Amino acid sequence: MPTLGPVDYENLSNTVYATLCDALIQGRFQPGDRLKIRELAEQLGTSVTPIRDTILRLANDEAIIFRSPRDIRIPVMSLTRYREIRSIRLKLEGLAAETAAQVATKADIEALERIVRENEEAIADANRLKGTELNQAFHFMLPQIAQMPVLVGILRKLWLQMGPLIADTYLQGGRSMIDYHYPVIDALKRHHSADAAMAVADDILLGGKALLDRLENNSEPPEGAQ
Repeated sequence: MPTLGPVDYENLSNTVYATLCDALIQGRFQPGDRLKIRELAEQLGTSVTPIRDTILRLANDEAIIFRSPRDIRIPVMSLTRYREIRSIRLKLEGLAAETAAQVATKADIEALERIVRENEEAIADANRLKGTELNQAFHFMLPQIAQMPVLVGILRKLWLQMGPLIADTYLQGGRSMIDYHYPVIDALKRHHSADAAMAVADDILLGGKALLDRLENNSEPPEGAQ
């Protein structure tokens, strides 16, 4: 029998955490969804222990509400929190866009254009899940093009909370969820930093109007409410 090395538990735990973070950021969960530890363990092919560790980490990230092992939910965002996150995104994603405009290559532009083309197809097919995943990919391409990995990490924390809300509202937003991406690409082609930052701001403010409308119509529910 061959000698097997010990399982690197820390790496397993980090892998599970990264996987669930990606699922939240890409909108695979929606506000109010209930998470079941054993069900997640079965889907990911792990024991329940790394799932429990991940749940605690996500609760610390304020990405989930942990009331008890049997009551773990995706929070419903309040209007106040949304406005705060939106203000932060305007600054940080604007910085990513204006920096990306200075260094974007032809390959970078083509990658963004490919994402938008695929997003057009997702919208035409009313494919909410694919659309939200591509929307996230577009936004995260900007700090990657800008070669700002620290900023990517900061934005991931914000999008842990934004992903479920965007997913819940994506189809309702219609073309506003993608139309403002085209001016961003145009600004990057022209290497115009100010226009790139302004285009991202338009996308967050105008393209995100459906998100704001949803929260305003919900009359400011408490965070974590069903």
